[in-house]
Amino acid sequence: MITRRFLLATAAALAFTAPAFAESKLKVVSTFSILTDIVANVGGDRVEITTLVGPNGDAHVYQPSPADAEAVAGTAVIVANGLGFEGWMDRLVEASGTKATIVIASDGITPIAFGEEEHDHTEGEAHDHDHEHAEGEAHDHDHAKEEAGHEGHDHGAFDPHAWQSVTNVALYVGNIERGLAAADPAGAETFKANAAAYLAELDALDAEIRAAFAALPEDRRTVVTSHDAFGYFAAAYGLTFVAPQGVSTEAEASAQDVAALITQIKGEAIGAVFVENIADPRLLDQIASETGAKIGGTLYSDALSAADGPAATYLTMMRHNLSQLTASLGQ
Repeated sequence: MITRRFLLATAAALAFTAPAFAESKLKVVSTFSILTDIVANVGGDRVEITTLVGPNGDAHVYQPSPADAEAVAGTAVIVANGLGFEGWMDRLVEASGTKATIVIASDGITPIAFGEEEHDHTEGEAHDHDHEHAEGEAHDHDHAKEEAGHEGHDHGAFDPHAWQSVTNVALYVGNIERGLAAADPAGAETFKANAAAYLAELDALDAEIRAAFAALPEDRRTVVTSHDAFGYFAAAYGLTFVAPQGVSTEAEASAQDVAALITQIKGEAIGAVFVENIADPRLLDQIASETGAKIGGTLYSDALSAADGPAATYLTMMRHNLSQLTASLGQ
């Protein structure tokens, strides 16, 4: 017969040994909501993610808080976009004193360069990141080099919005998988399996987008948006995007740029303009009013929507944007 004393002793032993079998999650800090979703798909249940710039947040004007510095200080891995997108990262990393491994998600992509005449950058050298590591490996990153010459929110010589091409996000996935595996070798097979499943979803999404735009006539492929965030989307899927603002929402659109855009919309009979979830819509409202173009809807560029919104994940964000664009361009 099992005695009460035996049961109590067994319970005490289990209570004592349970923590030894409890597996703590890998702490990861992601710089913005789109990256967080990609990391979550690769990391699954093995990661605990803190997001610095959340849903509907604008990383262009973001100012890190003391709580952010604390999160960065206590994390094992930081996942950043790179390409100068996080102009505040070097200051945050320095202030936090973190020893975390920093994974640059955009490593290995072919960046789109800005023209010097369009962006007035005196420091137009290429961001090669000076990584001195094999492509996609996790590494301790020198943010002073990464952001050299890019005070404030100046993005430098390259468009940082590389996630707007689904094939680029496939590269993000590989970099993130390797970074997480380096920090948590025991989870390497899990990360590999998760990445493979997510890559299959990305392949299907890419094919869906290409098929939808292949049917559009050549004279229905110009899109007006709030700021210049869709260069990679345009290059990947055969569209043209024009915007009154440059790559950063912090840059003010000049009266000359707005006038030129109004002339272009009228001259090319562009029927719709799109606001963005992170941008003030008043300028686009003014342009629509002066040109007779309609507001075609809201596009998600630099951030996901809230969980109950139409773009709560990267996959739903891209499908939402696709539906908005095809509904207007196909008319």
